[in-house]
Amino acid sequence: MRAAQYVRMSTEHQKYSTENQAEAIAAYAARRDFEIVRTYEDAGKSGLRLDGRAGLQKLISDVKNDVADFEAILVYDISRWGRFQDSDESAYYEFICREAGIAVHYCAEQFENDGSLSATVIKSMKRAMAGEYSRELSAKVFAGQCRLITLGYRQGGPAGYGLRRQLVDEHGVPKAILSRGEHKSFQTDRVVLTPGPPEEVEVVRRLYRLFVLQQRSETEIAAQLNAEGLVTDRGQPWTRATVHQVLTNEKYIGNNVFNRSSFKLKTKRVINTPDMWVRRNGAFPGIVEADFFEAAQRIIRARSARFTDDELLAKLAQVLQSKGALSGVIIDEFEDMPSSSVYRHRFGSLLQAYQLIGYSPGRDYRYIEANRAIRAMHPDIMAAVLAGFSDIDDVVASEEDGLVTINGEFTASIVIARCQETPAGGLRWKIRLDQGLRPDITIAVRMQPGNTDIRDYYLLPWLEYGADPSLRLAPENGVLLDTFRFDTLDAFYDLARRTELAAA
Repeated sequence: MRAAQYVRMSTEHQKYSTENQAEAIAAYAARRDFEIVRTYEDAGKSGLRLDGRAGLQKLISDVKNDVADFEAILVYDISRWGRFQDSDESAYYEFICREAGIAVHYCAEQFENDGSLSATVIKSMKRAMAGEYSRELSAKVFAGQCRLITLGYRQGGPAGYGLRRQLVDEHGVPKAILSRGEHKSFQTDRVVLTPGPPEEVEVVRRLYRLFVLQQRSETEIAAQLNAEGLVTDRGQPWTRATVHQVLTNEKYIGNNVFNRSSFKLKTKRVINTPDMWVRRNGAFPGIVEADFFEAAQRIIRARSARFTDDELLAKLAQVLQSKGALSGVIIDEFEDMPSSSVYRHRFGSLLQAYQLIGYSPGRDYRYIEANRAIRAMHPDIMAAVLAGFSDIDDVVASEEDGLVTINGEFTASIVIARCQETPAGGLRWKIRLDQGLRPDITIAVRMQPGNTDIRDYYLLPWLEYGADPSLRLAPENGVLLDTFRFDTLDAFYDLARRTELAAA
């Protein structure tokens, strides 16, 4: 009987896992007189979801489209088929195969998958156990991370301007300062934060003095630092966002804070409330006095104080009088002004807030709803990007304030480009590159006409396109740009693996 085999390993550290599975499957096939004619493989892929598992997706697609040239599927065991958190999902994919007349055999299991009552009960238990294993492992890893945080050790991420990562042994004895991209070599070693060069420490302290004592805004402080020729720890110019990050991060007073956001078991990323944070106060030597830090937080909180509807509208009218026009970008860039999201939340939309102060933009408003829907998609796309990077060996990706940091070495920003139709019927996309975050690369997501589905992705290097804050794309953009185009995110991740982009 002709059969296909499906093999999967979770990480690249399981170097021989797929080979061991294939060997056991071959022995099973020899005993049962199967001829293995096709192999579907997912190397370095988590079994929590179908997303990103190109091998299993292709297998299911071949079965559903009636192009499978085999009569059975051989899998090492139920966990290799998947550790789905909903056991019914695992059963559903098997049902698709069985409905097409193709039986699934679990070669290392101690039961025959023959549809009998005993097999059904055992299989259901095994599926639940496979999902439970991932849940228990996630809980154990998280508990271990929390314990290390409370002991004062750093759990990944760049140190930040004015600080450095210090490698210590199991007894806390300092060993070396880690440079960007360097990691510990012994499992018993740990990482803590330590003050950086004296000149950087003084810049951080001066930044707080400018904000607290001289009442300078983040934008003014960034402009002054740039005028002095200073750059951030990433070698980039200072922006309002980078100054604000220094002013609000507790690591500058020596506190170790963890679990501000969660992305467990590849579920949707959530922002946790402060009561869920894990912390150790005084874990590192602080480089800013606690009084200065608290004063800065009081100023920031006062800026975000709740305004009445009348006060919000009065501020909006002031911006209109000053700028002569209103938009979400103008509101967000105006100093001492609530963000545009505050107006959307309070009045239902920016357009309704405009009407209450007698302002009419005099243009087609349909794009507003499209933009609102696109903004709602952004967290899901961000989660998909993080999940994709997590499936690549030796790659650690984290997200903070809209910027993805990969292996602590380079940053990526995700922008979604709305599809616009020209009067002549052509399609255009305007990609606004984020000059505030200044990422190393931008993952641009182009929408289909109607702006409900994704068309494709562009990977844009900052150095090549950063001089112009926006980029206009047509359906076809020539060899130079289309070299960076991908139909799916999986295509980009596959390229990353083939070219060892992650290691580079």
